[in-house]
Amino acid sequence: MTEFLWRLPTRGDGRHVRPETRHRGGFGGPPPRTPATDVRPGKFGPFDDLHQIIDAAELSGLDGVLAPYDPAGEESWIVAGGALRATRYGRVVVEFQPAFGTPVYAAKISATLQQLAHGRLGWRLAVDTGADDARTRGDRVAGDDRYARAAEFLTVARGVWNETPVPGAGFKGTGFEFDGEYYDVIDGGFRGILSGLPFPTVYLSGTSAPALELSARHGDVHLFTETADGLDAALAELGERAAAAGRRVRAGLELPIIARETEAEAWARVHRQWHEVHDETPSGALTLDGNRWAGFGALGYSQPIGLVGSYEQVAERLSAYRDAGIDSFVLVGHPQIEEVHRTGEHLLHLVDPAGRTLAQEATV
Repeated sequence: MTEFLWRLPTRGDGRHVRPETRHRGGFGGPPPRTPATDVRPGKFGPFDDLHQIIDAAELSGLDGVLAPYDPAGEESWIVAGGALRATRYGRVVVEFQPAFGTPVYAAKISATLQQLAHGRLGWRLAVDTGADDARTRGDRVAGDDRYARAAEFLTVARGVWNETPVPGAGFKGTGFEFDGEYYDVIDGGFRGILSGLPFPTVYLSGTSAPALELSARHGDVHLFTETADGLDAALAELGERAAAAGRRVRAGLELPIIARETEAEAWARVHRQWHEVHDETPSGALTLDGNRWAGFGALGYSQPIGLVGSYEQVAERLSAYRDAGIDSFVLVGHPQIEEVHRTGEHLLHLVDPAGRTLAQEATV
């Protein structure tokens, strides 16, 4: 089955292009001036809006949501915890930087969340977030060393998760042991209510050799970003590296989408958003084959290339990705609540020939 996740906004949402004008959730306005303990400005705060998007994703039949790592936005762990509490079936993937804490601490937080949510938590490691972001967090690890640390992080996290100490003698010498370059663990391992839970599904990303090798050895799903040249070469390299490691890694894709009843309506939406920040008409060179458009970056999206067209056209392209080996999609569109409902009601059933997503299949 095909998995569909929705990327959540963690610093406001709205109909406009510029992030500073997306005021849903109370972002972008003046700070509140009130002695009240509930200091949310206006009628709604950021989590009111986020929970509406999360509810819309679950009600519309998507398989879950992604809480992205964003240094300028809300903390992804808090957003993910709120999403798990507010949903019953949807998967919630939390994106975080490995340097935020030790792998044992991350695993313990996740074990509690897995117990709360009956195993619906996933991890996405933001391994390469740039030198500027690393410096603001006080992180000295740089270059390919970031991938070596991430490999140790996942090794330790899985080790303490699955290695249950044997009672007796203070558990000394009976648990998980690890002596690495970045982490040392002595007598580790969960027990009691923290043990016996499913380890989070691990999502990774990147197209460099270290990124693909990390996924091949430690990832469950590798999320790609569309390029003008397509994904064939990257998919082939991931498959080869995973096979050499004796593993199979699922392939995913992050995509912004603008889908409407007709292709003309979809492009009209593109042009309206484009003219909020540009005087000229978008260049024809931005339009690629198969309804792919390379101008999403100018509209405030994290990914530069996405899909524009009628529901049938976008579904056809998503189906082509699926046939090429992509079975997990992280979609996004603005404004989020409206676009989630459009995606769930008009698009998803055209992509999956069985008419169900992974989450719906699990409830049958």
